[in-house]
Amino acid sequence: MNSPNTLRKNIWQVAPKVPAHVQQQLGHIHRVMLQVLYNRGIIKPGDIQAFVEGHYLDSTDPFLLPDMDKAVARIEKAIDKEETIIVYGDFDADGVTSTVLLTQALRGLGVDRNLIRPYIPDRVDEGYGLNVDALTELKTKGADLVITVDCGIRSVFEVEHANQLGLDMIVTDHHSLGPVMPAGTAVINPKRPDSAYPEDMLAGVGIAYKLAQALKLSRPNRATFDESDLLDLVAIGTVADLAPLLKENRKLVIDGLQSLNNSKRAGIAAIARAARLTPGSLTAESIAFGIGPRINAAGRLAHAYSAARLLAANNPIDANRYADELDRLNRKRQQLTAELSALAEGMITPDAPILIAADTSFVSGVVGLVASRLAEKHYRPAIVMEQGEDESRGSCRSIDKFHITEALDEVADLLVRHGGHAQAAGFTVRNENLPEFLSRITDIAERKLRDMDLVPTLTIDAEIELDDVDWALFEHLQQLEPTGAANPQPIFLSRGVEVVHHRGVGQDGAHLQLTLAADSTTGYREIGAIAFRQGEWASHLPQTIDLVYSISVNEWRGNKNLQLMVQDIRPSQI
Repeated sequence: MNSPNTLRKNIWQVAPKVPAHVQQQLGHIHRVMLQVLYNRGIIKPGDIQAFVEGHYLDSTDPFLLPDMDKAVARIEKAIDKEETIIVYGDFDADGVTSTVLLTQALRGLGVDRNLIRPYIPDRVDEGYGLNVDALTELKTKGADLVITVDCGIRSVFEVEHANQLGLDMIVTDHHSLGPVMPAGTAVINPKRPDSAYPEDMLAGVGIAYKLAQALKLSRPNRATFDESDLLDLVAIGTVADLAPLLKENRKLVIDGLQSLNNSKRAGIAAIARAARLTPGSLTAESIAFGIGPRINAAGRLAHAYSAARLLAANNPIDANRYADELDRLNRKRQQLTAELSALAEGMITPDAPILIAADTSFVSGVVGLVASRLAEKHYRPAIVMEQGEDESRGSCRSIDKFHITEALDEVADLLVRHGGHAQAAGFTVRNENLPEFLSRITDIAERKLRDMDLVPTLTIDAEIELDDVDWALFEHLQQLEPTGAANPQPIFLSRGVEVVHHRGVGQDGAHLQLTLAADSTTGYREIGAIAFRQGEWASHLPQTIDLVYSISVNEWRGNKNLQLMVQDIRPSQI
């Protein structure tokens, strides 16, 4: 087992303190809570009140999104002429929820079910995004209009192909723009430079929801769906896609969790059961670690239609069957990820500017998860590729110091397609271009990361005394929920903490359980803590430590106690 002295050090970066004049102005707010809000850029009294109360102050008018009026007009024409409409989604949780949401909304406008059809591509046979052969087949089978959800913004060639077929295209997407926008009838993306919409970080399902809202506003007498019934899908897709939980996304997820916990969907109850979650008490964490991975597992290892059918199921028998299938696929996904991560570890050079692993045995559905593990462990951008006979498909995960999609843009001339965000992307490359691609992407990473200290940074909200950790602070911090991307659980640093007891727990002592002393003028008390994957400290832990942690609650046999979730440990210098 590694000694703690041999492990990679994290940089501890404590956020700057709230300025004195702000503390004075907002002295009625708990000082630690104020610091956390300040760190998230929430400092105006009105913004603080709106955040704490779960409101959103800016306009949510869907017609502020570019081309929304064009999209609604074209869809209304299709409805009036009884044209066949295809909702073309993606195979991840954001794409699946987007597909189900918009399909149900269109049917809720009174359109014949047979005229509204969902289409989700196969990850292995078709890959991410629009596919030329799929569009051709859809046209052959009578499609008149295709509406993309969570994809299409970089599918310039594919949209032009559809236009030549006489197939009208409405593109709705939230991914980064390419140098050229597709020539669709309408292209809805809040990242467009001409967008007047105040929130540019909606998930794909959020944009699908805005389109549903616009259609209902346009046809209020014809719409039979209640848009609040769609918010459970919005919450799932937004959290699972790691969209920032600030501004409108936060409001959508707050309302979506309420809908989720009162959902009439048989599929929600079924997947909650499969994930061993308590219906009626679902949180953003329930989505992130329970519901989202199971929905994603369908597209990773089988076909995403299973997840779509689960969410659209109208009876518990079908819903439970689909939920059990997703649970089985998720367990298989976990096993495959572990096995292929070990394989990838043997292929990389850990201190290279970018970590690259390619093999025919990699499975396209889990390469992104393997890349995530490499990037997290070694703090380097990582690419994992499934090599095929003619083409290889890669998934990329990156660090905050390297924009991976911009790097792929620099080698776009070698790629069949690519797209994504700053820290996650995917691409397809022909094997004849693979050597040059690997050489150029490595050069780009070397150039951009050359003078940087590639050590992960733990961003700490505040340095506090351990005695500050009490139920009152915990209740204040609960006002930050739902937490997630861009609004993480607060992280604190306490120095000079006395260790009362510690021991290794879990398989092979992989984790560290601690009892810590919080001694103050109010008296002595003890606080429990758990440090996952830090069991190597068990034989070396000093009596006094500095530690970085978040605050949670441990429930055992009906008793609730505060518990620290330890992120990092150092011997105390005090």
